[in-house]
Amino acid sequence: MTTALLIIDLQRGMFEAGDTPHEGEAVLSRVARLAERARAEGVPVLHVRHAGDAGDALEKGTPGFEIHPQVAPKSGEPVITKTRCSAFFNTPLRDELARRGIDRLVVAGMQTEYCVDTSCRAAADLGYKVVLVRDGHSTFDNGVLPAEKIVAHHNRTLGGGGFAELMGAAEVTW
Repeated sequence: MTTALLIIDLQRGMFEAGDTPHEGEAVLSRVARLAERARAEGVPVLHVRHAGDAGDALEKGTPGFEIHPQVAPKSGEPVITKTRCSAFFNTPLRDELARRGIDRLVVAGMQTEYCVDTSCRAAADLGYKVVLVRDGHSTFDNGVLPAEKIVAHHNRTLGGGGFAELMGAAEVTW
């Protein structure tokens, strides 16, 4: 299998727009270390960013749209822009993965219950083997559930539902 690291929506607007993501700084640090390990081992790192509507914290062309400096792309790393939760919907991601012969994705990023969940499910449906970094994704409290429970629920659902294998950031192998 040929693996790539897929970093979803770790954008400045997720960290600078008010609410703080659950374990946000720790998640950024884990994903940054994971990306450095991937690069050192010749594993492709691909970045996905969300283009929000006007006034959104992730509005295209604003500072919030930029990928967080701690996990910023290195020269030559693809950056895929999306407008929906799925990293695959109306984006060149699938073509990019095919061009590189990628059939296994290690997924990390934001937000757990939206773009991470949807992209993991879409990838599995498209035939990719998916590894969800169980301590490499985050979200916000939502008024119904605290972020910690949302993350735990999605780890359980995606990992136990056949959509993804779960691994901690330090356990990921390429």
